[in-house]
Amino acid sequence: MPRLWSAEQPNLYTLVVILKHASGPVVDCESCLVGIRQVSKAPKQLLVNGNPVVIRGVNRHEHHPRVGKTNIESCMVKDLVLMKQNNINAVRNSHYPQHPRWYELCDLFGLYMIDEANIETHGFYFSEHLKHPTMEPSWAAAMMDRVIGMVERDKNHASIICWSLGNEAGHGPNHSAAAGWIRGKDPSRLLHYEGGGSRTPSTDIVCPMYMRVWDIVMIAKDPTETRPLILCEYSHAMGNSNGNIHEYWEAIDSTFGLQGGFIWDWVDQGLLRELADGTKHWAYGGDFGDTPNDLNFCLNGLLWPDRTPHPALHEVKYVYQAIKVSLKKGTLKISNTNFFETTQGLEFSWVAHGDGYKLGFGILSLPLIKPHSNYEIELKSSPWYSQWNSCSAEEIFLTVTAKLMNSTRWAEAGHVISTAQVQLPSKRERLPHVIRTGDAIILQENLGNTIQLSHQNSWEIKFDIQTGAVESWKVEGVSVMKRGIFPCFWRAPTDNDKGGGESSYYSRWRAAGIDSLVFLTKSCSIQNVTDYFVKIRVVYDGTPRVDMSSLTKLEKAKALFEIVIDYTIYGSGNVIVECNFKPNTSDLPPLPRVGVEFHLEQSMDKIKFYGRGPFECYPDRKAAAHVDVYEQIVGDMHVPYIVPGECAARADVRWVTFQNKEGIGIYASMYSSSPPMQLNASYYTTTELDRATHNEQLVKEDKIEVHLDHKHMGLGGDDSWTPCVHDKYLVPAVAYSFSIRLSPLTAATSGYGIYKSQMQN
Repeated sequence: MPRLWSAEQPNLYTLVVILKHASGPVVDCESCLVGIRQVSKAPKQLLVNGNPVVIRGVNRHEHHPRVGKTNIESCMVKDLVLMKQNNINAVRNSHYPQHPRWYELCDLFGLYMIDEANIETHGFYFSEHLKHPTMEPSWAAAMMDRVIGMVERDKNHASIICWSLGNEAGHGPNHSAAAGWIRGKDPSRLLHYEGGGSRTPSTDIVCPMYMRVWDIVMIAKDPTETRPLILCEYSHAMGNSNGNIHEYWEAIDSTFGLQGGFIWDWVDQGLLRELADGTKHWAYGGDFGDTPNDLNFCLNGLLWPDRTPHPALHEVKYVYQAIKVSLKKGTLKISNTNFFETTQGLEFSWVAHGDGYKLGFGILSLPLIKPHSNYEIELKSSPWYSQWNSCSAEEIFLTVTAKLMNSTRWAEAGHVISTAQVQLPSKRERLPHVIRTGDAIILQENLGNTIQLSHQNSWEIKFDIQTGAVESWKVEGVSVMKRGIFPCFWRAPTDNDKGGGESSYYSRWRAAGIDSLVFLTKSCSIQNVTDYFVKIRVVYDGTPRVDMSSLTKLEKAKALFEIVIDYTIYGSGNVIVECNFKPNTSDLPPLPRVGVEFHLEQSMDKIKFYGRGPFECYPDRKAAAHVDVYEQIVGDMHVPYIVPGECAARADVRWVTFQNKEGIGIYASMYSSSPPMQLNASYYTTTELDRATHNEQLVKEDKIEVHLDHKHMGLGGDDSWTPCVHDKYLVPAVAYSFSIRLSPLTAATSGYGIYKSQMQN
């Protein structure tokens, strides 16, 4: 019995063909690597070696950052190494047959492939007065030639499991003829074609592009549809994107008839261009004086052109991982969803954290888990039980990781194959957070339009009574905050925000004036004064900016929002910020964010936070981001998308500290019953990220702009040309209330200690 080829186990044999003269001497000898495998179909299933493999795929254009469409083998190998390292097991050759060496490498590394004919007439809808090529007999020979050439050239490669008739070229008699020829020539593979609605007789797979989750589930559950559904394109990776991809995979993993899909696409197709001043940047449509152009619509990849991964690739690796971990009623289940590979070559480990503090860790000894099998661990018999049982933390997280024990063609030993985090039940009830007010005396001084609050030399805050703004905040004489704290509803738009013309989120935000809000101080008043605390109330009207000369004439009726911020400043230096945001109109679009903004001294660049990370994550793209305590530098958090926009945020942040190299700084956390925050900190302002069209055009400020959001809209990514953030990740324009705690920080204090102090025992 031969060892069969699959993406999991790409077994190859050397085939040798010898030509001999009739008298015996060898005339010629040729050899190649071949794989032995079977591709077949069953009701609602594509089968490889009799198994309904799941397609965890990407679309790949041939692209090199310097030489464009010229193929270099090292670049192909780099692609395959990255694909395998990130649990990608399939590639669609979009939208043409590719370099012959690519097929050999896919056979060798193990990747399922759709090989696609070089046929596309996407723009033909501009010529509807003409007969479509697929309906035109005069085009039949040309179309057949491309299909036949592809099949005849590539037919001996084990990696190819489907032939594709092309891309976005409609459907008609010429496609029917090509499909008939392939089925007669090569019945050993399935046929794929999306054109004509993805369900024509010319395809063996229902293969829609950018279809919504609920629609693919509906098709899979249609008893009259006997073909499997595999998305030929989905999760459009344009800029900061790939939101809610986990929802696709929750559906795929749980719905019979759904068998995966191919993300659009693999790599940003930018080119390295040197400018007159010697600087280099990633160039895109229009940067070469080219007209017409499609601007940055060639930048849809999970990687930058030089193959540096976008943060979204972490999310892809997570949803594509074959080793799954889940927790239900105290039982941890580890599932091996591979079809051919056991867990024999993997080392499992665990680590448990309580409120960000490491409770314990170790190697997780498991029996071998066969393909499509699982192993369950009861809490009481687990190696982390004693740590959990003695833990009084408010939140307890368990992380299970699987690593390669031995090196492979595409990864060194120790490479992480799978990692997942689950939240263990806590024996401690979550109560609203409170502070111990203490008996520190607060000193108040009135300095004209400024009120100065302080306690000895430990801290000092200056409020502008006219504007309600914090003019400065010093800790032990060191300036920490330059200015704040302001309401904020705006974010620098992403590519997905801009998609959809007049119906895009960006267009609707601008039409409503959300992009140009100014916050006019209606009142700023001292509400209460004692020896131990001072309470200040600031009321703002959020009004779209008009000509500055007429700002004083604006009436309340023109305000989109009324914002009430209550500050309670204690002698201890703690500041409780209670925010109440209320829209004044009912016809506003979903909001980009609801939160506060303040500006720190640029020296406060050492960030430590307890939340999801360590990489960029958002409400609809955070499944791969584990809750832990992370330390980073502000400048390192920026994500240099080729076209700037909203970036670099961290989700579900419980607390965060900003400190200088001496340890002086500021602490911020959720407070009372408020949920975790969305954090963003950058030397680039929101305005600057909106202004620049290339990353290298961004100009740094001499301050750090910090956003702490109560709500932040998702990224979306089902496509990039319609407003398609899922409802649960939208931020409706309704009233919101939330609280934040701020506190001075020194080298002798810690974010963890301050956070623990606000928990009720």
